[in-house]
Amino acid sequence: MASTSKVPPAPPRDVPPGNVIDRFFKITERGSTLSTEIRGGLVTFFTMSYIIVLNPIILSGKDGTGAILAPQPTIAATTALVAGVLTILMGTVANFPIALATGLGINAVVAFSIAALPDMTWADAMGIVVLEGLIILVLVLTGFRKAVFNAVPVWLKTAISVGIGLFIALIGLVDSGFVRAGGGTPVQLGPDGSISTWPMVVFVIGLILMIVLMAKKVRGAMLISIVATTIVAIIVEQIAKVGGSGSPDAPNPSGFRLNVPKWPDKIFDTPDFSLLGHFSLFGSIEKIGVVAVVLLVFSLLLADFFDTMGTMVAVGSEAGLLDDKGNPPRTQQILIVDSVAAAAGGAAGISSNTSYIESASGVGEGARTGLASVVTGIAFLLATFLAPLVNIIPSEAAAPALVVVGYLMVTQVAGIDWKSYEVAVPAFFTIILMPFTYSITAGIGAGVIFYVILQVVLGKARKLHPLMWLIAVLFVLYFIRGPLQTWLG
Repeated sequence: MASTSKVPPAPPRDVPPGNVIDRFFKITERGSTLSTEIRGGLVTFFTMSYIIVLNPIILSGKDGTGAILAPQPTIAATTALVAGVLTILMGTVANFPIALATGLGINAVVAFSIAALPDMTWADAMGIVVLEGLIILVLVLTGFRKAVFNAVPVWLKTAISVGIGLFIALIGLVDSGFVRAGGGTPVQLGPDGSISTWPMVVFVIGLILMIVLMAKKVRGAMLISIVATTIVAIIVEQIAKVGGSGSPDAPNPSGFRLNVPKWPDKIFDTPDFSLLGHFSLFGSIEKIGVVAVVLLVFSLLLADFFDTMGTMVAVGSEAGLLDDKGNPPRTQQILIVDSVAAAAGGAAGISSNTSYIESASGVGEGARTGLASVVTGIAFLLATFLAPLVNIIPSEAAAPALVVVGYLMVTQVAGIDWKSYEVAVPAFFTIILMPFTYSITAGIGAGVIFYVILQVVLGKARKLHPLMWLIAVLFVLYFIRGPLQTWLG
């Protein structure tokens, strides 16, 4: 996990050394180029732009009073706006190639477990998100969050990266419809155990093309593949008239999973940002009480807290930017921006924003600096006006990037001592539980708890960092939060 382990030979420069952009983002110093950073930023955008479409779908239900949050185009425009501003902030303040947007999973909790509570409004639910973000920001500014990060052993950080690699590969396979539930099993190949739909064929073409281009060391392999596969998907849709997967009431298992790849009637659309400021900071306390609010904030906080830790380790490792302790540069700045993002997402009415592991796709394309994040952020801002154009890129065209990057991250598994029980067991559970539970937090939690247990039974409890005891206790509470909420009423 040393910082020099994955840094490639410096490519030919396309920006003069000493140029203000080069100095600010340390492009040459990190062995990158201007064109590489632009490509990496665009690849990251394409692999996570699905959130512009998916977040409005998740937040489209009714709150505890029977009201909707806002029309879907309004949610989409605000989602892209906040993602763009915060990602640019990450690039300029932390100079790290990570993009931010509304957190998947967290938005589902907000929509189905918080806003849907009796008498709760969307504004009340978003107020809880703001509270969670402000608490995390305080933990960062006091140095607590960074101290926790530094207390985690290097080998466990490696296991986190490997687990996330498997996790994002699974996300790619599921998002493309290549792997899905059915046939009496939790998962299977396609809708009937075979490659039987046109969208699956599009995904396979994109995956093969991307692997071939990367094996031949073609610059821009991922971006080229995403664009080329989108063109293939548009042609397939025109010929086969596949359509979308449909609504839950009228499912079409053979359709494209999210965006239907067809040229839109219009390219530009005027965005509506009326959701900004749609939150009530303490309204939830009047509706469900202090204890319930504290438990909900704790659940969101722990997920945000450790998801980001895992993401920045994984991205930093893939970029070759970690030091010998497994820490990325400007850790404090990364954590500050991420904490602000959590509160900003709630304040904008579109749920907590967080660092996206899909950023690893841009790093896989060669991105090494915050300039890539600035490019991604600008693309999100443009998407507020170009939403119809963004919506032609199907997940089947972008998902191969996640699978390929997952492979690259899993190669770090060789750096774990699999002959040592005290290392191998926590690492194993960290790695397998991320994809199997669809949760980075669950994987990290299991790894920490097993690590503490084994240190105690092996008589090495005194060597444990005090914060590891605290983290383990918090994760135990996290895993039993359901029964705990019921017990506390």
